[in-house]
Amino acid sequence: MKRVSNVTVRKRLVTVFVMAIFIMAVIAIRLAYVQFIIGDQLMEKAQSSWSRDIPFEPERGEIVDRNGVVLAENVSAPTVMVVPRQIENPEQTAQQLAKVLNMDYKKAYEHVTKQVSIERMHPEGRKISEERANAVRNLDLEGVYIAEDSKRHYPKGEYLSHVLGFSGIDNQGLMGLELYYDDFLDGERGHLSFFSDAKGHKMPSIADVYEPPQDGYKLKLTTDDRVQTIIERELDNAVATYNPDGAMAIAMDPDTGEILGMSSRPTFHPENYQHVPQEVYNRNLPVWSTYEPGSTFKIITLASALEEGLVDLEADHFHDSGSINVDGSTLRCWKRGGHGSQTYLEVVQNSCNPGFVTLGEKLGKERLFSYIHDFGFGKKTGIDLQGEGTGILFDEERVGPVELATTSFGQGVSVTPIQQVTAVAAAVNGGYMYQPFIAKEWIDPRTGEVMKRTEPIMKERIISEETSKQVREALESVVAQGTGGGAYVEGYRVGGKTGTAQKVGEDGKYMSNNHIVSFMGVAPSDDPEIVVYVAIDNPKDTVQFGGVVAAPIVGNIIGDSLRALEVKPRTDGLEKKIQWPDQPQVEVPDLIGLEKEDLTEYMVNLSLETSGKGEYVVEQAPQPGVKVDQGAKVRLYFSDKKPKNKPTD
Repeated sequence: MKRVSNVTVRKRLVTVFVMAIFIMAVIAIRLAYVQFIIGDQLMEKAQSSWSRDIPFEPERGEIVDRNGVVLAENVSAPTVMVVPRQIENPEQTAQQLAKVLNMDYKKAYEHVTKQVSIERMHPEGRKISEERANAVRNLDLEGVYIAEDSKRHYPKGEYLSHVLGFSGIDNQGLMGLELYYDDFLDGERGHLSFFSDAKGHKMPSIADVYEPPQDGYKLKLTTDDRVQTIIERELDNAVATYNPDGAMAIAMDPDTGEILGMSSRPTFHPENYQHVPQEVYNRNLPVWSTYEPGSTFKIITLASALEEGLVDLEADHFHDSGSINVDGSTLRCWKRGGHGSQTYLEVVQNSCNPGFVTLGEKLGKERLFSYIHDFGFGKKTGIDLQGEGTGILFDEERVGPVELATTSFGQGVSVTPIQQVTAVAAAVNGGYMYQPFIAKEWIDPRTGEVMKRTEPIMKERIISEETSKQVREALESVVAQGTGGGAYVEGYRVGGKTGTAQKVGEDGKYMSNNHIVSFMGVAPSDDPEIVVYVAIDNPKDTVQFGGVVAAPIVGNIIGDSLRALEVKPRTDGLEKKIQWPDQPQVEVPDLIGLEKEDLTEYMVNLSLETSGKGEYVVEQAPQPGVKVDQGAKVRLYFSDKKPKNKPTD
């Protein structure tokens, strides 16, 4: 028998001991790694395998106008969730849910028996009413939960619909501002977590964990509810009167680029967008549509020629024979036989095409198109709305005498309404080109703190203040003494320009008796606070002229908007030139202090309505000095006491 030496034994013992220490060290290191390095990670995985999350949707940020009027908000719309493994009697649960949710039993049964952790009852159980949610709660069914949710509500209906857009069933923005600023409005989802065993049964010994949702930011717009309401009213009236193929309007603050109002027809209700054709809700016409602008584009030609010092509106004359020959082509004036001899100010007032052709020729191709590009045509304005068009301009290399001539009076080029408003705003505000925008502020809904504010972006200065002043004066004369008389507003200095453009058909030819008639208005003309553009597409049963159809609409919008914005009336503007069948307006006399028997002579040109008892007039509306149409109503208020500030006989 071989004897093992003590040395060998000791070596073996040492080896075993070292190996044991090594193994223990590895185990210790592994335990330390698991405990301190990946412990939290493993715990999260373990908890996630036990936990079930019931989602809580965040409140989508409200959208309000510049004064805080709510335009888009949220209303409670709970959602039914089920945990199939917790349901012991799926047949009975499905039957009861089907009855309350008004859904097919088989479909309900499929939901409550589905092999998932949590099942959402879609669509019958999505965003239901509070009454129906309470009915589900009262069933007290095991494994059935009500998750807090909301849906978008637009309290003003079709108002501003193309701008606001809409969101889907998952509160995701799908169109308009809802989509453009979805990341800001959306917020972050929260959840209620409960713990369950391997069979899905709830573990009552472990408390539920609630992670609240983070609501989206409130968006304050530049729009003014008062101006927008007036625009909506006027477009509705235009649709009812003229049955057009379409209509649109924009109002802008020319000193900042802020959009005060914007709308188009046909329109839709954002909560019912599924029930209208896509071409209705997917086209915000003021930023999307492109068409020949017609005579409103003459403002750009006028500003360019004045800036270059090529014309003196009062001293220089032009004889209009009714047409002008350009490189063998005859370009006609809208007035048969022409306007005869006229100053260039009268060329603007009369919207005389041949006169503007000569201005285009004075400028030449390079200078005219340079100004056209500077005024922002042929490119997007950068407004924060989707679907903006760029318009179409002639390729300058292919511009000949005829193309130059037609461009000078707005034919042969294609522009968007927002481009025109932005350009005219620059022409009348002193020459400053501002980028239009509609999102004014982002507000934290919890603290009310303004998180982000949009400041006006001035891109460049295009013309001088002196040129801008001349443009404003010329436009005021168009309204007071020229083709834009329909936009005249008593008490306010209004400037503007008519536009009548033939539409191009699918065959590339101009359509007969089918025009887009428009008007661009500015007020007050000496210090503009609002620029308004209205375009009516193919108005029916009327003369299709911008001065006849669009100008009165712009006049109504400007007059009512200035009064709503508390802009004080003035009497230092140009007097309106009276043209048949117009009758001169009459000035409301001061009737306060007069007796009833003295009022007879004032009933010739005015209609007097009386209120109150007594013999003396103590108040009247409109106030003395205001000019009104002949036959207009003047309301008088009577009392037995004669006003103290009136001298006695």
